Amino acid sequence: MRLLIIGSGFAGMYAALSAARLRDIHGASPDDLEIALIAPEPTLVVRPRLYEPKPETLTAPLLDVLKAIDVDYIQGSAETIDTKAQMVQVATPKGTRKTLSYDRLVVATGSRLFRPNIPGLAEHGFSVDSLDDAIALDRHLHGLADRPAVTGRDTVVVAGGGFTGIEAATELPARLRDIFGKDSRARVIIVERNGAIAPDMGEGARPLIEDALRKLGVETRLGAGVASLDKSGVTLSTGEHIETETVVWAAGIRAAPLTAQIPAERDSFGRLLVDRDLRVPAVAGVFATGDAARAACDDEGNYALMSCQHATRMGAFAGNNATAELLGVPTRPYHQKAYVTCLDLGEAGALFTRGWERKVEMVGDVAKKTKQEINTVWIYPPCAERAAALASADPERVTDL
Repeated sequence: MRLLIIGSGFAGMYAALSAARLRDIHGASPDDLEIALIAPEPTLVVRPRLYEPKPETLTAPLLDVLKAIDVDYIQGSAETIDTKAQMVQVATPKGTRKTLSYDRLVVATGSRLFRPNIPGLAEHGFSVDSLDDAIALDRHLHGLADRPAVTGRDTVVVAGGGFTGIEAATELPARLRDIFGKDSRARVIIVERNGAIAPDMGEGARPLIEDALRKLGVETRLGAGVASLDKSGVTLSTGEHIETETVVWAAGIRAAPLTAQIPAERDSFGRLLVDRDLRVPAVAGVFATGDAARAACDDEGNYALMSCQHATRMGAFAGNNATAELLGVPTRPYHQKAYVTCLDLGEAGALFTRGWERKVEMVGDVAKKTKQEINTVWIYPPCAERAAALASADPERVTDL
């Protein structure tokens, strides 16, 4: 029997860990049940941290962890999924193709930044969505110091006033001072289509975010969208033109395109609709997890967000349940009632909320310490020691905040 997992992000990593854990519990050998993970590189990109400087350091190796738990790593990119034949075609780094059969498949392909067809966005926009994007932005920012100090050089526009946009924008004043000098007068401007900043963070958190932006000198343009970009800057839907050499696009994500190859229903974000076991209904042998799945967290109408916090736990349940089916043992319905947010606010600290109503629990330096612990400890892979790695993937305990 073979379980294939596509993706080495948070959901894919925990799917592999949890699958190996259940296999171990029931005494099945790797020869009886092969677990294999497909990804371009055997690394976890610590995507929630890509708004920080030095993004090239924000990866964690997975190969030793996978070896410790007897999970095979297959290097390449999954290009084609044939759910009728239960086959996946993989493009290898050497330019060849290999076709792998599966008995169960876990789709953990994550998400991609949504880039609308705005004139000039593809040519002039940056992002912190992927490792390559974040590295390109970091190099661009450092390269600005060699350019003439005109108005546009020292201005950065962040398109999107949600979670990612706020974290990127509030980190930028310190990053720009490091590049231009402590006496520089760099401007950071957030452009948000909604009439308020942080539209999803709630009324309790918003005043604290607005206060942090004021302390950092981050400007906002609310009720405005990006109409076009060119070499001179960005033009907003209000008609305002902002001179800038740097526009960071942070306005939404969609499930990775591979989900479209699964003949099943998807939501407006491209996520596959799944049942409580994270199984894709009407498609034999296929589970979806993380940003690739729209999954109910509870019986109260709350659905998993496209976030690391949800992806890790969903991955653990998906890997467990796919393996459970192969071993003929009971599955465990996914549930995730605990939900917290910890929003980095740069030099203004952080903001920690609990629950879907976003009740504020910590702010400032106290919340910042929690954010740093999350970003540097909690979300990293377990150590490459078999017992510890397997123990970390109990679905009922993963991200149980």
